[in-house]
Amino acid sequence: MATLTDLRARRETLAVQRSSGVARVSYEGRSVDYRSVAEIDRAIEALDREIVAAEGRRIVRHLRVTTAKGL
Repeated sequence: MATLTDLRARRETLAVQRSSGVARVSYEGRSVDYRSVAEIDRAIEALDREIVAAEGRRIVRHLRVTTAKGL
């Protein structure tokens, strides 16, 4: 399993490549070709989940809907 430092480095590399528009990412002597920005986004999200798990945290997503009649 990759260390937290490795996961963060991979995520940073993907984020830089995403903003530059380049679809090829290289790290630790490996190279990965992505077909689209959406695929890079999915890889970043997967790394975010791994980073959160390695830190012992949980991703908490809440959606709170509040309504009022305006009176």
